[in-house]
Amino acid sequence: MSITPERKQEMIKDYATKEGDTGSPEVQVAILTERITNLTEHFKIHKKDNHSRRGLLMMVSQRRRLLDYLKGKSVKRYEDLIGRLGIRK
Repeated sequence: MSITPERKQEMIKDYATKEGDTGSPEVQVAILTERITNLTEHFKIHKKDNHSRRGLLMMVSQRRRLLDYLKGKSVKRYEDLIGRLGIRK
């Protein structure tokens, strides 16, 4: 359900805005999107796993808040990020 450390480092490298960047909204949203995708696949098999479903909803809410923050700071960065991740507006 979670992502491997190697995959996480790869995503940090891909979405970082500068060298050594691990906490920018772009990186956080990318990692959350990966975790949400993994959990969505989990629910295709385990339909009644309500405890994990609550965690999924919390992650989706956190991602939405980060995206709203980024949109307020820079619309161009926001649109680039959702385009790269394939998230709808």
